Amino acid sequence: MPRLTLAALALAAWTVPGAADEATPGQLAQFPPAELLILGEVHDNPRHHETQARIVAQVAPAALVFEMLTPAQAARVTPELMADETALRDVLGWDQSGWPDFTMYYPIFAAAPEAAFYGAAVPREDLRGIVAGDDPLPEDAARFGLDRPLPDDQQRVREAMQMAAHCDALPEELLPGMVRAQRVRDAALARAALAALEDTGGPVVVITGNGHARTDWGVPSKIARAAPGVAVLSLGQLEAAPAEGEAPYDLWVVTEPVDRPDPCEAFAE
Repeated sequence: MPRLTLAALALAAWTVPGAADEATPGQLAQFPPAELLILGEVHDNPRHHETQARIVAQVAPAALVFEMLTPAQAARVTPELMADETALRDVLGWDQSGWPDFTMYYPIFAAAPEAAFYGAAVPREDLRGIVAGDDPLPEDAARFGLDRPLPDDQQRVREAMQMAAHCDALPEELLPGMVRAQRVRDAALARAALAALEDTGGPVVVITGNGHARTDWGVPSKIARAAPGVAVLSLGQLEAAPAEGEAPYDLWVVTEPVDRPDPCEAFAE
C-alpha cells in the first residue's frame, strides 16, 4: 500500500491532480514540501538555470540529482569545491561533456553546498547499444515499466517528436530505438532520485530537461510506478506558451527564448 507522507498530503492539497497551471511568482518563491522536485529546463536558457538556483536555495535539498552528470562524475563533488567554480568545472570534466556553459549551472551547485550530489546520465556507449537494440534493458526494467511496450498512439507521438528534434534527418528505422533510449534515461533519473531520497530522507531536487520532467511519460510517471506514495512536483520551463491542455507538468512558466542559431540550417545546405 502506498505510504501517505505529510509531504504527499500537503502537495495534494496544493495542486489539482491532472491539472497544470502557470506558476505564479508566489508559487515559485514558496514551493510546497514535496519529497522530489523535478525542475525542467531548456538546457541553454540561462533564465531557467537562474530559476532553478533560486528554488534550490529556498528548498535547501538534502540531495541534488543532475541529468548532466554520470554517477562517477557526481562522486567527485565535495563541499570544498563549492566555492571554486573553475575547480568544480575541471573536476567534473564539464568542458568535454557537450553540455552548455558551466557558468549557467554553477549557481545551482553553489545554492546547496552541503547537499549530496547524484548523477543520472547514461553513458553514451550504453545509449548507442540501447538505440541499436544490441544491449539489454536495465535489470530493474520492470520496476519502471520498461519491459512493456508503449501504447501505439504514444509511440507514434514520441517517434515524431524525436524526428522533429533531429531536424527530420533521422532514418526512420532508428526512431523506435531513440524512444527506447529516452525511456531508459527517464528510468535512470527516477532511479537516482529514489536512491537519493532513500539515502538522505529528502527533499531531493532533480535538474533535467523539460522532456524528462513531463508528468505523463517522463520521470514523474516512472516514480509514480516504482514508488507511488512519494510526493513529486514537476516544473516545466518553456519558451512559448503551451496550447490549452498541452503542458504536461504540475506547474509551468514561460520565459523569453534564447537567441540561438537554427540547428537545422546545416541540413538545408
